[in-house]
Amino acid sequence: MGTALAIEDLHVSYYGTDAVKGVSLTVETGKLVGIIGPNGAGKSTFLKAVLNLIPKDKGTLSILGTSIQQARKKIAYVPQRSNIDWDFPITVLDAVLIGTYPHLNWFRRPKKEHKEWAIQCLERVGMQEFSRRQIGELSGGQQQRVFLARALAQKAELFFLDEPFVGVDMTSEETIIQILKELCEQGKTVIVVHHDLSKANDYFQELILLNKELVSYGTVEEVFQPDIISKAYRGQFAFINEIGVSM
Repeated sequence: MGTALAIEDLHVSYYGTDAVKGVSLTVETGKLVGIIGPNGAGKSTFLKAVLNLIPKDKGTLSILGTSIQQARKKIAYVPQRSNIDWDFPITVLDAVLIGTYPHLNWFRRPKKEHKEWAIQCLERVGMQEFSRRQIGELSGGQQQRVFLARALAQKAELFFLDEPFVGVDMTSEETIIQILKELCEQGKTVIVVHHDLSKANDYFQELILLNKELVSYGTVEEVFQPDIISKAYRGQFAFINEIGVSM
C-alpha cells in the first residue's frame, strides 16, 4: 500500500489569523477518510490548501508521491454546492463531460467515446435520465450526484469532497457513500469533509479530527474516544452525548 497524501507542518492564515496550524499527517492509498471538527475548525481551508486552491503560509506536501502540479490529472475535487453557480447554462451531460477534459489534448473536443463514458458515469450515480436538464433544475441531491459523476469521469486516483452530504436527500446520500466505498475497494483514495458525526463510524475507515490544529488522526475507533472528541469540541458534552460518545 502506497502513500496517497503526505503533509508536513501545514500552516494557513487569513489576514494574520491562523486557520490551520502545523498539521502533519500521512494518508495511505485505498482509504476512505473523513475530515471532522467543529464549525470554524479549518476543515475546508485545510482541503483547499492541500489542493493548492488557496495559498499556504508554510508546509510541504506530496500527492501520490509527487507534487500537486504533477498529480493534477489524478485528482478529482467536488466543492461545496454553495460554491457552484447553478444558474450557469450547462446541461447535466456537459457538466460531466468536463471531467474528461484533463485527458484531452489542447483544443480537442470530446469525442463519441468520451460522451459514452460520461453517460456511464451518470448511470452509475442514477442520473442518466436527466442528461439534457440544466443543472439548476435539479434538486440538491441530484446536483451532488452529477458532480460526483463528473469526478468519476476524470478516472482519478484521489478524490476530495467538501461537505457532499449537506442539503441532499437520503437516497442521494446513500448512493454517494456507496460509490465512495466502491472506489476505495478499487484502490482509490477518498477524503471527505464531513459534519455529521453520528454517521462517521458507518461511512469512514479513518478520521482526521481538526480544530485548526490536528487533534487526532487514525481509525474511527481510535479517534472516537471521549477525551479526544471533547478536546476538539471543547467540552460540548451535550453534543458529544448526542452522537453516542459516552462521557
